[in-house]
Amino acid sequence: MTTRPRPLPFPAALGLALLLPMQAVALAGAAHAHGDTLKVVITGQQAGKVTADVTWENDGDPVEEAVAATVNAVSADGSRTAGPWRLVRGTGGAATWTTAETLPPGTWTVTVDAGFPSLGHAQQEVAVPVVDPAPPTASSGASPAPSPSGAPATATASAPPASATPATSPASDSDDAGWWTTAGVAGIALAGAAAGILLRRRRLRRL
Repeated sequence: MTTRPRPLPFPAALGLALLLPMQAVALAGAAHAHGDTLKVVITGQQAGKVTADVTWENDGDPVEEAVAATVNAVSADGSRTAGPWRLVRGTGGAATWTTAETLPPGTWTVTVDAGFPSLGHAQQEVAVPVVDPAPPTASSGASPAPSPSGAPATATASAPPASATPATSPASDSDDAGWWTTAGVAGIALAGAAAGILLRRRRLRRL
């Protein structure tokens, strides 16, 4: 036995018919308040990442929905291209968007095309500077320059010690002087003894 769906009562069907147009009008009114297009402004780059502000054209409010937009770049001479990349939310504000990829150093013509939640377009020239490498630190293996105080220390260390140089001490001089004094006294004593012996012999001869 098959059962057929029972039709809605007339009041319910009439209420549903009136509700759908009212919802459509409300959605259209909300969209009309923001505008039909997105305003995309390319603000530059940060560490090679393209940055842009995306707002609604009419009131300038930031887009709360996810933005579907692609980024393409062409070098100044046309020999290099980058993209398509997508925009992701940045950290600079509610309207700030950026790329996860980075542009190489150089001058680029950047184009952003948005397709959701509405259409938007922007084109801007962006210059990415060359980043100088960091200077080497002391831990990179470079030997530090010798300090000025090291030169006198090296010269002092290379000189022979003072004790190695032969020198006549005052004690040796006094020893030499004492020896000569003793030798002189002994010589005088011997001379006196010899003179005494000669005098005795002469006296004995006279007797």
